[in-house]
Amino acid sequence: MRLQWTDSITGAVGYLVVHTLRGGLATGGTRMRSGCTVTEVEDLARGMANKTATFDLPIGGAKGGIDFDPKDPRAVEVLERFCEAMRPWIDSHWVTAEDLGVPQHLIDEVFEKLGLGQSYHAAIRRADDPAATLERVRRGLDAAVEGGFLLGDVIGGYGVAHACLAAAVWWGQVPAATTVAIQGVGTMGGAAAYYLYEAGMKVTTVADAAGTLHCAEGLDIPVLLDLRDGFGEIDRSRLPAGIEQLPRAAIMSAEVDILVPAAISYAITPDNSFDVRARIIVEAANAATTPEAETMLAARGIPVLPDFVANAGAVAWAWWLLLGEVDDTPQNSFDRLRTIMHGKVALLLAAWADQAITPRESGHRWADEPAPLMGAVVIP
Repeated sequence: MRLQWTDSITGAVGYLVVHTLRGGLATGGTRMRSGCTVTEVEDLARGMANKTATFDLPIGGAKGGIDFDPKDPRAVEVLERFCEAMRPWIDSHWVTAEDLGVPQHLIDEVFEKLGLGQSYHAAIRRADDPAATLERVRRGLDAAVEGGFLLGDVIGGYGVAHACLAAAVWWGQVPAATTVAIQGVGTMGGAAAYYLYEAGMKVTTVADAAGTLHCAEGLDIPVLLDLRDGFGEIDRSRLPAGIEQLPRAAIMSAEVDILVPAAISYAITPDNSFDVRARIIVEAANAATTPEAETMLAARGIPVLPDFVANAGAVAWAWWLLLGEVDDTPQNSFDRLRTIMHGKVALLLAAWADQAITPRESGHRWADEPAPLMGAVVIP
């Protein structure tokens, strides 16, 4: 199902695409960026359906997107009017969350203003005690973790980091001998960079909208993350010594073991795929690699761990939290996600090595056979 909305005040155009309903529910974030199209939102909704099926979640996939600059001072009002227009869906069927250009705290503020409590509203309202469930969800999202972060902000990036670590383990390579480049240091890319750094991997190259930063000996990721603004861009005026500043496109040709596109969709295209020097690509951004580019990379022996596995930790964890399968103790969530991610990545890479089946093909086989629903989705 596709819905299109036009803002009467700014002319911004928004879309909701529901790919699959299961148990009357679909889940998927809401993004905002200039140039967002319905085709993009369709691809992302399909990806969300793949994520929920691959991780055996009892819901379908959807996505929202707004063609508007999130840095525009009117952006919050545009988001509020979009959510109001989509209210029949977000009230009963669509569980949404943060995405590119829309941080979780902002969409929660909009939902609260609309009297909907929090962006998981469509699921929470099904609980016997919605107020108690809302409080439990908020405790989980706001649980403090090492580094001064909140669990809800970093769990997706933690999953991406362990997709990278699982690839290194599968190769038999220790983290300290593994190099990484990350495109994007916002919520997902920043958290992935932090947990890779903490695990001992050498993050040599990162990129944001202003360009690429490189240090062959490894970047001090916590320092760089402290220099970010609200849009995930690093303040160049306060960079530590010894960091080389390169053009933004230089991230693609970084001489590293692992390349993590964590910024925009369609970042890797046929035009720049030949620049890639990494041994593997781990998609932290949704739909980061075009199908044509992925085919070209596979022909060169470079596999792509698809977004609907590598970055699915955020949606999987959100539903574990909603279903009462994890609580506000961060280690419980980290342990479960780490174990599942390492197992899935090992299977994908084994099929790639042994049978030349791309990770996306293997992942689609999982997604095409979702666990059957045994009854109505029960939110405790």
